[in-house]
Amino acid sequence: MQASETKPSPIDIHTMKRTESSVKERYSEAAQTTEPALCCAVEYDMRYLEVLPKEVIEKDYGCGDPSRYLRPGETVLDLGSGTGKICFIASQVVGPTGRVIGVDMTDDMLEVARRNAPIVAERIGYANVEFRKGRIQDLALDLDVLNAELSKNPIQDVNGFLKIEEIAQELRHKEPLIADASVDVVVSNCVLNLVEASAKRHLFHEIYRVLKPGGRAVISDIVSDRSVPESLQHDPILWSGCISGAIEEAEFLRAFEEARFYGIRIVSRDIKPWQTVQGIEFRAVTIEAFKGENGTCLDLNHAVIYRGPFREVFDDDNHRLRRGERVAVCEKTFNSYGKSPYLGHFELLPSRSTVDPNEATSLDCNAVKRRTPQEIKGATSQTTTSPTSTCTPGTCC
Repeated sequence: MQASETKPSPIDIHTMKRTESSVKERYSEAAQTTEPALCCAVEYDMRYLEVLPKEVIEKDYGCGDPSRYLRPGETVLDLGSGTGKICFIASQVVGPTGRVIGVDMTDDMLEVARRNAPIVAERIGYANVEFRKGRIQDLALDLDVLNAELSKNPIQDVNGFLKIEEIAQELRHKEPLIADASVDVVVSNCVLNLVEASAKRHLFHEIYRVLKPGGRAVISDIVSDRSVPESLQHDPILWSGCISGAIEEAEFLRAFEEARFYGIRIVSRDIKPWQTVQGIEFRAVTIEAFKGENGTCLDLNHAVIYRGPFREVFDDDNHRLRRGERVAVCEKTFNSYGKSPYLGHFELLPSRSTVDPNEATSLDCNAVKRRTPQEIKGATSQTTTSPTSTCTPGTCC
């Protein structure tokens, strides 16, 4: 990304600091005393709640349960982990071979989560959760490590401030909070809306950065049915209450597209609004989105047939697929269609002749190319065989 895309203007920085301060202040208070206004009604699997300390449950604030979409053995990152409820549920879902990392910027929330982590570990029989201090829109910077540097090099003047900025940038590269392509799943529960608007684009790119190829994001958040006016955006109470920073629903999905995710789908959407303000409906949704593999699209003579029910569809790589037609796809797309979320929607037709990837040509994903049966069958395209049948005697096919 270019610097202009990630570095906010001075006005944006002022707004960002004000917004961040209001969020930290309110959630610090919520870590001490339960605040019902910060959460929606969510049904969790009671099996996973039985081992959680009472204060973790009572001081958790969310609008969905992304943990229900996790699998055993996965490495999971929870953005805005709070007191650790989703992390502790996820730890049981992924099991002892999995790993869970929670990231939060609020000291009081982290204190509750870290203090209860050993208790949960003892109850489930293994420890696979850790909590790190950071801002979810800057997953490269470890704030605990930066704070240690500040203790050794306190800021006395402008030169000291500039030196700390240099140290922070060096830490992002040498000791990142979350490394590139290091997690299988990024989850979040009603936190992305708390990030100031100018930082949201970079936030989605950060989620993409830390995911492994083929990894996915499962994000529960509050969205609006139309754009939130500036008068509401400047209200710090509404911002920390998940209202002012809510993204319009269609724009929320588009943010995943712009960050290069594919297979984006709404896996959960509340019909009834959580809250209505000035006629604007705010509701909870959960989105699942996948990170594809980078590299050249190689043509290895594979094809797919879209099964329907729609007459024609476009995927996130601009493949245009008409129901029942053999369409040429590259190796990466072919492999993707054999996995979630596409599994079952396509008939996969692998090439019957081996194509050396080193000699394969590239395939333009933006152009529709029909694949003939002869191309797929290769050298066997003129073969004649006897009828095959699985019929039992006395029956017919």
